[in-house]
Amino acid sequence: MSGENASSSGAGSGSGGRAAIPYDYSSNTNKHERSANHNKPPMFNGDPEMFSWWKTKMYSHIMGMDDELWEILEEGVGDLKLDEEGAALDRKAHTAEQKKLYKKHHTIRGILVAALPHKEYLKMSDKSTAKAMFTSLCSHYEGNKKVREAKATMRVHQYELFRMKEDESITTPKKMFNSTFFYL
Repeated sequence: MSGENASSSGAGSGSGGRAAIPYDYSSNTNKHERSANHNKPPMFNGDPEMFSWWKTKMYSHIMGMDDELWEILEEGVGDLKLDEEGAALDRKAHTAEQKKLYKKHHTIRGILVAALPHKEYLKMSDKSTAKAMFTSLCSHYEGNKKVREAKATMRVHQYELFRMKEDESITTPKKMFNSTFFYL
């Protein structure tokens, strides 16, 4: 009888006599883990306050795929002639290098379009290149250089004027401080 106990407890060795049940941890994904899927680009929801964060996530996503894609997004497609839909006008005349650039351009354009809600896409659907689309997004949500400098100057001025009133609790000015200087 003791031989029986020894053989049955041997299967669960190290687990207090219990049998080990295999578990596939890869199937247990929560919402956060699903949003970190490396195949899908980070989605932009149209919130101006979230644009900078989305842009950073997008940069990491694209660079993780291919650093040349980010270069195309920033520098454009050079001398490739594209129509208003982003299609090449004369693909047959392209060199092998131009064909590679054209393919990468459509890869990054597809990533950008997939990351935008339809409402945002409609704002820039007239842009033929990924660079033009991305530049349009950046200028809309970040402003041009003069606007960014003016905003920074205003935030510095608000910081200089920031004071806590003597009869205030710390929570009120802390909330004001956080909301005012979040973007500095």
